[in-house]
Amino acid sequence: MDNKNRNGKKSTVKKEEYAVVLDYLSRGYVKSDMSKFGGKPIAQAIGTEQFTLLELAPKNGVDLEIQDTVYIGKGKREKIYRVLGKLDYENLTATSRIELDYAIRDIVVENEEKYVKFFNETDAISLRLHSLELIPGIGKKYMGDIIKAREEKPFESFEDISKRLPTLADPAGMIVNRVKQELDTTTPRRGKNKYYLFVQPPRGSRGR
Repeated sequence: MDNKNRNGKKSTVKKEEYAVVLDYLSRGYVKSDMSKFGGKPIAQAIGTEQFTLLELAPKNGVDLEIQDTVYIGKGKREKIYRVLGKLDYENLTATSRIELDYAIRDIVVENEEKYVKFFNETDAISLRLHSLELIPGIGKKYMGDIIKAREEKPFESFEDISKRLPTLADPAGMIVNRVKQELDTTTPRRGKNKYYLFVQPPRGSRGR
């Protein structure tokens, strides 16, 4: 499946193959109008590739644990019977919202190379705005510091980033905060919020 980014170029949209369980409701949702799958066991989860929020149906007799990583790709699945569909942020349970921070951070840390590459290679969105400025806590000055440092020598790890740029004490946490912003559909998509760096954008939205 291909999706066009803001430059009109095609970028491959990778399907989620693994997801982290945020909440497991063995008796389904308390409110019957929450889902058309009411009354049946259901899990809320987040994909590890593009942070897609999902509803999953476990196989009969399978109990899922919060923060479990489960396979949801093609082929034989050990625990998941069916991927029911995408989930809107506003429909996350209270438990899912609490667990979301931990799950996103674990995904970012486990894929450190991918996100360090972002700091090393990401470029400008326009003449006035750089992708780095979309990360909470990074303004023009810090953006300039990052670009200067990476030109001298590419960053090797999150630790390397924070060591060479002490003002960026928690680069992984900065990525986590940006992902949460992109997932939050309750916030108006204006200004910097209209761009998507890490989450698959809805149709008609601006991706990078």
